[in-house]
Amino acid sequence: MKIVEEFKQFAIKGNMVDMAVGIIIGGAFGKIISSLVNDVIMPPLGLLLGGVNFTDLKLNLKAAGMDEAGNAIEAVTLNYGMFIQTFIDFLIIAFAIFMMIRAMNKMKKKEEEAPTLPPDPTKEEKLLTEIRDLLKK
Repeated sequence: MKIVEEFKQFAIKGNMVDMAVGIIIGGAFGKIISSLVNDVIMPPLGLLLGGVNFTDLKLNLKAAGMDEAGNAIEAVTLNYGMFIQTFIDFLIIAFAIFMMIRAMNKMKKKEEEAPTLPPDPTKEEKLLTEIRDLLKK
């Protein structure tokens, strides 16, 4: 039963909700970044490289053909263009997350550097201060 109680504590604290929200937003963020790379960054980059579409880059290992029975055999290809595309997606996502965390750390640092007022003295401290002042007189 201890595991069930620990799970309830975990769920009640909101960790599961935070995690679910993070996963959902992360999925949407990934789609946005993929669209940014595929639709905005890669076309001009391909144009600069002579009209190359990275997703079409592949190394043909075995040509398509027909077997003895007349069935079509698909070509065997090494799709390195898709790898380049995915790698660029990763770099952009990693950079965006880095910039977001960097901004959050800066805000946190400013918050820590903000001067805080000293707490009000307790009744005991006030009483001791009065006693000290009386003894000085």
